[in-house]
Amino acid sequence: MKREIRVNALIGTGHFLSHFYMLVLPPMFLVWQNAFDVSFAQLGLTVALMSGTTAILQTPVGFLVDKYGARRFLVGGTLLMSLSVACMGFATAFWQILALAVVSGVGNSVIHPADYAILAGSIDKSRMGRAFGIHTFNGNLGFAVAPPVMAALTLAIGWRESLMVVGGIGLPLVFAILLQSRVLNDQSGAHAEQGPAVSGRALLLTKPMLLFFGFFMLSSCAGAGLQAWLITVLHQVKGMGLEAASTTLTGYMVGATAGVLAGGYAADKITRQLTFAASLTIVSAALILLVAALNLPDPLVIGVMFASGLAVGASRTPRDVMLRDAAPPGQIGKVFGFVSSGLPLGQAITPVPFGWLIDKGHPEMVLVLVAAILMASLMCAGTAQAAAAEARPLASARA
Repeated sequence: MKREIRVNALIGTGHFLSHFYMLVLPPMFLVWQNAFDVSFAQLGLTVALMSGTTAILQTPVGFLVDKYGARRFLVGGTLLMSLSVACMGFATAFWQILALAVVSGVGNSVIHPADYAILAGSIDKSRMGRAFGIHTFNGNLGFAVAPPVMAALTLAIGWRESLMVVGGIGLPLVFAILLQSRVLNDQSGAHAEQGPAVSGRALLLTKPMLLFFGFFMLSSCAGAGLQAWLITVLHQVKGMGLEAASTTLTGYMVGATAGVLAGGYAADKITRQLTFAASLTIVSAALILLVAALNLPDPLVIGVMFASGLAVGASRTPRDVMLRDAAPPGQIGKVFGFVSSGLPLGQAITPVPFGWLIDKGHPEMVLVLVAAILMASLMCAGTAQAAAAEARPLASARA
């Protein structure tokens, strides 16, 4: 148990920094606009380059993690993220910021495949749900903390110094991983001799993996659409004040963050992960539709959306456990690298078309579509688990 606590601490801190560094850039936009005389479109390119690089490289990095082991990639990825953010503080031209954003994305692409490979090889199966829940919670915490921390540091010591400070925070973690590397095991070494019946690219193109990719992507589509437009929709359709609408979004995010811990604990106690995740997703979608259909008082809207976030957050860990169970031995890195690349893809898909709907005078459709996308994700999840169950006997027979 003590060893697993150390594993969770190291992996969780790295995941926190990964998400923290992804939201370091937006608080810099107004400062950079004055410093480098660039447009908002150019500023947005920094985030697009970082996220896009991460999404593109996660799958090939997953192959490398499975072949050579996760620890060296975790060290290298964390080091790249930290140094690239710190070096942004020395930038004298905006193209340097763009180049460093790409480098940071390269480092960030390592985190998901390496983390899940290490957790799968280091944590007892009876506690895997809690480990996955803690991992997700730390990532969400990094998202939540980054904007206020960067804003406060920029006001206190300036933007260059702020980036140097937060970039330097990752260096102690790199040394900690090196010193504690003996407690970090991954599946590549333990299962390399077994090998799956289907390997490499063929594995990722199997029906279960493609459906799990769709499950993750659609879940992310719904979440991104809600996060981007909930405030606008509540203000325009329900007549909520901006402060109350903002509080509603905050309540939803707090609920989702807390939910992953509850879901992690529950995932270790239940056997029917799909039933649990599906029930929670249906509850979340129903609560969103409730807000869309009824004219509820502001405090009740905040409470209902908090409950919706709690439900969808609790469904995330069973989702990860289902994918882990569907992955063949020794293939965790590439499976999670490929499937989790659906998360940034989903985040990129819905904000623009949802914004178009609002421009066309149909903001009331946003919450309805979010609920519909959540329900569609369940179709992918159920079919994916069924396909994975069918594939196991075939794989065993071939082996």
